[in-house]
Amino acid sequence: MYKNYWELLDYPFENLPNPAFLYNSAEHEEALTRLVYAIENRKGAAMLTGEIGCGKTTISRLLVQRLVPRNYQLALIENPSLEPDEFLQEILFQFSIEAPDASKREMVHLLNDHLYRNKNNGVDSVIIVDEAQLIRNEQTYEELRLLLNFQMNDRFLLTLILIGQPELNERIAKIPQLDQRIAIRYHLKPLEISEMVRFIFHRLKKAGAKRNMFTNDALRRIYEYSAGVPRKVNNICDLSLLVGCGESVHFINQGIVDKSAHSPV
Repeated sequence: MYKNYWELLDYPFENLPNPAFLYNSAEHEEALTRLVYAIENRKGAAMLTGEIGCGKTTISRLLVQRLVPRNYQLALIENPSLEPDEFLQEILFQFSIEAPDASKREMVHLLNDHLYRNKNNGVDSVIIVDEAQLIRNEQTYEELRLLLNFQMNDRFLLTLILIGQPELNERIAKIPQLDQRIAIRYHLKPLEISEMVRFIFHRLKKAGAKRNMFTNDALRRIYEYSAGVPRKVNNICDLSLLVGCGESVHFINQGIVDKSAHSPV
């Protein structure tokens, strides 16, 4: 709606996990580096946590993007609120393993055989569970722990990546056998104000912006309202550009940010 007014090629502040728009802050780069390290070195399990809107899902997509061209087979579980048997079925589906009407015992054997085949073919298997805090059945967490029993004397046959909100830490802590197997952990924090400014400029540039349209006062106000949480930053900036377009302004100032942050839309 406002792209032509601001001379943009794309909408810069969409809240979609698009790796093309990912701004690699020091926090995000550290998170990604640790996950890649866990996978490349077959650490068994790693966990990434962060508040809502801090960019965890985007990092998971970028992780997938980096791994796909290499010798990895990925199972990305995006809706983990499943019963234990359903969870195992979803993993088999993601690995393209056909198991119609298979019992749990049979599914475990099929998965084990598949992991060994991958290993013998030089392919590493990775299971990424996004929004892992949504798992309500403790038995499903137990199934995840049991997956880490797929190992040889010198290596795991798969790497398990758990991504979720901070309460995931509490859920995992209640299962010591799983908690102790998580070799790599990282908690993603909101952006500092300087990083937030670079985040905004980065997304504008990716969208084809020829100039910055946010005043310094507006940027400070955005940080006050968003506390540096990328999703909130995107929401405020997107609506500010819409309001600014409607008011035919040349720059987004503090007043427009105030209107946008308090808008019920």
